[in-house]
Amino acid sequence: MAATTHTVSNQAPPLVGHDVYGGDRALTEAVERHLAPGLLEEARQELGVLGLAAGSAQAQEWAAQANENPPKLRTHDRFGNRIDEVEFHPAWHRLLGKAVSSGLTDAWGRPGGHVRRAAGFFVWSQAEAGHGCPVSMTHAAVPALRTDPELAAEWEPRLTSHAYEEGLRPAAEKAGVLFGMGMTEKQGGSDVRANTTAARPLGGSGSGEYALTGHKWFCSAPMSDGFLVLAQAPGGLSCFLVPRVLADGTRNAFAIQRLKDKLGNRSNASSEVEFDGTWARLVGEEGRGVRTIIEMVAATRLDCVNGSAALVRQALTQAVHHAEHRSAFGARLVEQPLMRNVLADLALESEAATVLTMRLAAAYDAVQDHGDEQERAFLRLAVPAAKYWVTKRCTPAVAEALECLGGNGYVEESGLPRLLRESPLNSIWEGSGNVQALDVLRALQREPQALNAFLTEVGLARGADHRLDAAVKDLLTELADLEGVQARARRLVERMALVLQGSLLVRWAPPAVADAFCASRLGGDWGAAFGTLPHGLDLRAVVERARIAG
Repeated sequence: MAATTHTVSNQAPPLVGHDVYGGDRALTEAVERHLAPGLLEEARQELGVLGLAAGSAQAQEWAAQANENPPKLRTHDRFGNRIDEVEFHPAWHRLLGKAVSSGLTDAWGRPGGHVRRAAGFFVWSQAEAGHGCPVSMTHAAVPALRTDPELAAEWEPRLTSHAYEEGLRPAAEKAGVLFGMGMTEKQGGSDVRANTTAARPLGGSGSGEYALTGHKWFCSAPMSDGFLVLAQAPGGLSCFLVPRVLADGTRNAFAIQRLKDKLGNRSNASSEVEFDGTWARLVGEEGRGVRTIIEMVAATRLDCVNGSAALVRQALTQAVHHAEHRSAFGARLVEQPLMRNVLADLALESEAATVLTMRLAAAYDAVQDHGDEQERAFLRLAVPAAKYWVTKRCTPAVAEALECLGGNGYVEESGLPRLLRESPLNSIWEGSGNVQALDVLRALQREPQALNAFLTEVGLARGADHRLDAAVKDLLTELADLEGVQARARRLVERMALVLQGSLLVRWAPPAVADAFCASRLGGDWGAAFGTLPHGLDLRAVVERARIAG
């Protein structure tokens, strides 16, 4: 058809060539707030480079290619030999290589490492989320391995390396390795104590070597170099390290049965695996598998919070960009009062999630760098509460942002459908909503110091906003009566998360943001959908803050 039939106008230009880090006021302020002054200049440079890469056309192309060409399972070679390999598109390796070279698996050994790494994960996840799974598990494996100093000395330098090497080879021959995790089984799911995979000791007493027989129902990133798995040893449920390739170069028994056909997260391979005499090394003590692996789980849960916050921020950025360039009914969409209300509401959700994510990362640094037991106790409640709430809010927020673009947002080329398919994942991975809520109850009932630390943190904003003060009072009333609490656990954890977010925003966000959050989320002057903020708030300032800075 002739090009003269119509002229393309009133379409937003591609959102490309921007600094994902430097353009995010809430994130950059959090880094400045939580890092020691002596670390800031180096961190700014690192994150600025990563932010420009995340906003580049190249990264967007890699993301599209990795998701349009999902991984393929190769169970056998052409001669019939079992190989159990997964083939990824080259774009996957480029995304993963950039993540590793940017230090996104290196938080545990450098001052301020968790804040720096969390900010980087937040930035680079906005380029593509699926490859964040092996990045997260590799990062999180370190504290579990530290229960065994010998294993930690061998593996930690490889896990925290900034070198990415694809392919299966003995770990000792690689400059850097990736780790996965295998906990759940068909019959138990989150109830890992129902696991039936058996671990039989090999060699003499105390050798630490075992043979595993059984299966794992969800094992993501199966081309990783090693896995932490749970299995039933003679002394009870225990944690084991399973390498894909043994020290002599032979392949460990690790039969990949099939890859999951998932709703989203298409670039990443999630598999079902069978163990049949699979060599494994005990991590920690027999019978203490959950206690050994729980620090890994806590770290991956924080990454679920981080990943969801990143998805919301990316979706919000797309929505604001579109509204700034699209006109309807005589004005740009961003100037239309109703659209401004929607965008401001989404911006509140995004900033609250971002600020909470970075506060949790700072707590990890306080524990790592200074042995701060108050912060350790705070994390015990704050992580599952944040995991419950922030991941729950991700899907409706992304869906609303997509709707801001209308039909343009529903088209695959916009990138928003991929974000929407990804959005439920973090609320399911590492324990779904009920699991998180029950974990909060467990901490409340068994670890009073955790509640004290949580309330101390919230109390730092006492007197700054009457709606926050009233919400804290209501929360204390809920906490005083734990009769039949399981049935209302979600309600309780939601209130805890909102009060914590409100406290952080009142202390650190601009008044317009804190006022709107407290009015809507804590004061109850809010509807059931986004775009229902009450009259009288400075929504223009809230939306302006959400724009890409610079």
